[in-house]
Amino acid sequence: MALNRAYKTVFGSGRMTVGLMTPAGREQGRMAEPERELELAARADRHGFAGLWARDVPLMVPQGTSNEASPVDDPFVWLATLAAATSSAALGTAAVVLPLHNPLHVAKAALSMNRLTGGRFILGLGSGDRPQEFQAFGEDHEQRAEAFRQRWALLASALSTDATEREAVRLATGGYDVLPAPESRIPMIVVGSARQSLQWVAANADGWATYHRDEVRQLGRIGLWRRALESQGVEIAKPFIHSLHLQLLDDPHAPPEPIELGIRGGRDAVAQYLLRLEATGVNHLLLHLGSTSRPALEVIDELGLEVLPFVHANGPIKISQSADQPA
Repeated sequence: MALNRAYKTVFGSGRMTVGLMTPAGREQGRMAEPERELELAARADRHGFAGLWARDVPLMVPQGTSNEASPVDDPFVWLATLAAATSSAALGTAAVVLPLHNPLHVAKAALSMNRLTGGRFILGLGSGDRPQEFQAFGEDHEQRAEAFRQRWALLASALSTDATEREAVRLATGGYDVLPAPESRIPMIVVGSARQSLQWVAANADGWATYHRDEVRQLGRIGLWRRALESQGVEIAKPFIHSLHLQLLDDPHAPPEPIELGIRGGRDAVAQYLLRLEATGVNHLLLHLGSTSRPALEVIDELGLEVLPFVHANGPIKISQSADQPA
């Protein structure tokens, strides 16, 4: 069952690709400016960023060490807006909080996005972690793992290109499809653990996106992913996606320093770090541009003109560590 154009763009080159979480230029606590974000998306697309990603944040619940409440637009509407300003980059959700949505609604939106963008859509899904949202939507926070699996099954049926697999959605709807079957299948990836075993993710998802860890620990996670794929009899390696918060500093020679869920540093250190990530087996790097005094457009240009070409020209490199490092 062939996967769509987006999957080939992000994962089909045999090299690590880089994507951006959007809005890329949003200031803390403020709504993104659409015209500015369209310019950023178009520039990232021209520089060869493989994907533009959006979060699903149903309610403005304060979170994190900054206790920030994120005013974020609906991810499907947002990505559709960015689609109009781009032509090559994949458009992905990272991630739709599946236990808070009717899977038929998600299927309708995903199929529409995929059709209207010419196959540029990837559907990332998570289980959610904000109890306030579950209470507001009338869902059981403690049962979100089971809800995720149940809704995943119906959603996968609705997105399938296979007539037999689509029978499950017809049974659930009294004999009706959501939309006609797509020509090629929309990739479904799990973001975070979704409160599932890694074996379940390996068997059911088309890829796994997880959070930043130090290099040794992340190497261990990649080893666990590979073993989970082997245990499920998956013959073709499914991609591993690494999420990274990045503060790119003005000084190109500034050394790397750890920040929450990522690093800060100059472009030389960042480029070397990306080479090491690719060497460990990361297939796609999802960048969250952290707040600095630099304009987001300037950061995207430096990444696109200096960092990505350097990584492409000098990788992949070999590393001595084994993928069996402890997680």
